[in-house]
Amino acid sequence: MKQQNYRILGDKDADYCLIQAVDEHDEQLLEKEFDAIRQRCNDKKVMLAAFLVDDWFHDLSPWKAPAVFGKNHFGDGATNTLNFVVNTFIPHLTNNVLAKPTETHFIIGGYSLAGLFALWAVTQTKHFKACAAASPSVWFPNWTTYASTCHFHADTIYLSLGNKETKAKNQLLAHVGEDMESLMHILENKKTTFEWNEGNHFAETDVRTAKAFAWCINQLETNLPKTI
Repeated sequence: MKQQNYRILGDKDADYCLIQAVDEHDEQLLEKEFDAIRQRCNDKKVMLAAFLVDDWFHDLSPWKAPAVFGKNHFGDGATNTLNFVVNTFIPHLTNNVLAKPTETHFIIGGYSLAGLFALWAVTQTKHFKACAAASPSVWFPNWTTYASTCHFHADTIYLSLGNKETKAKNQLLAHVGEDMESLMHILENKKTTFEWNEGNHFAETDVRTAKAFAWCINQLETNLPKTI
């Protein structure tokens, strides 16, 4: 992932920096998404730093799995993607973009498989204060088993689904409601919320992602110690 394959919106003196993996469709909606985050976060200083993934099914998958959509098999590129985020993207932001990097809190999030990547990422690193997972692909093969055996380093986690997602024709996808219930049980000791949204998996993805990030920001704002 090259430097030109990311977009940054918002305040350089941000208190909260939102890290999001996006595809070309998500990228087209970033300004609408960021406006929606602003509306829900009042006067908080926020930056959205989104990076474009080259291969959605490979770059965001924590391990290999059979194809669910046509012939697009899932790869195991999430480790390389997270290495890029932690070792290249965030250092670039802290060294060249953010005005007060030592005071900025990082939140990772995303939609669909990017939401699953965000959940997986907070089991791998302590870099993120919160995780904003909008309609995450928790149906992903062996995800529930993995989640039940690992430690989530972020204490603040947002989860959501569309209320028609459990009615998908694909039986693996239709199982997402039960998989989400399992994840909520796993995360019962965290500051977690779950929200049903109207529609199927593809409805208002920008608004749903904005709600996820905004909830995390507002939760952190409430719980972080205040300085005088």
